[in-house]
Amino acid sequence: MTRALFEVRGLEKAFGSNVLFAGADLDVFEGETLAIIGESGSGKSIFLKMLIGLVEPDAGVILYKGRNIADFDQAALDNLHREVGYVFQNDAMFDSMTVLENVGYGLRGKSDAEVRAIAEKFIEMVGLQIADLEKFPASLSGGMRKRAALARAIAVEPEIILYDEPTQGLDPQNITRIAEMIEQLQMELKGTSVVVTHDMRTAFGVSSRIVMLYGGKFAFEGTPEQLIEAREGPIHEFIQDAREELQALFQPRESSSDDARR
Repeated sequence: MTRALFEVRGLEKAFGSNVLFAGADLDVFEGETLAIIGESGSGKSIFLKMLIGLVEPDAGVILYKGRNIADFDQAALDNLHREVGYVFQNDAMFDSMTVLENVGYGLRGKSDAEVRAIAEKFIEMVGLQIADLEKFPASLSGGMRKRAALARAIAVEPEIILYDEPTQGLDPQNITRIAEMIEQLQMELKGTSVVVTHDMRTAFGVSSRIVMLYGGKFAFEGTPEQLIEAREGPIHEFIQDAREELQALFQPRESSSDDARR
């Protein structure tokens, strides 16, 4: 059995009368790509922030590698943030810094030459050019900014990458490009990924497991194929519009499996 890196039990969080979590439980397993889906405003992004201690839950326990995050001192939190890369929803690039300085932001303590070599490696890994390192984020397109932010997140070679709406605001071509990049990085880095997304093709295309946040709890947990077949009321309704497109997305996988059996 693959070990759980994060274990969430009885999670509760509310902002005034807006209850986001009401006793939610979830494990994040080593080596998986977990997609989290749900309606806008359901708390998906807040959940990622709670995983790394940026937002405190009202109640419940979040364990990281068996330790309660609530008990972490600053040194333990710093270590958590080194081991867990975070791709923010709005890319959160520092506009006053070059792409090189942004990518190297988490590499403090290394020489300029080391930072440069690492930045070049990962900027190419996300499909940008080495020359892009000298540019400022404002001169990049939306898709390029997302990829530069991804390079910054993986430059420290984290064990886990959290993606908060990585394709939001992008055109279909860039949505496909980012989704493919998430898959590629998962294969190359062999880490663990958690992807919060509203885009169903991204969720189904990159994940080995999907959970759906509904009513303050994770109302569904299973494989993408199992979610397509789900008939529970809110889950069925949520994916109904995308069902035919998603079934077509999985047709090549089913055909390949049939061919292999022959």
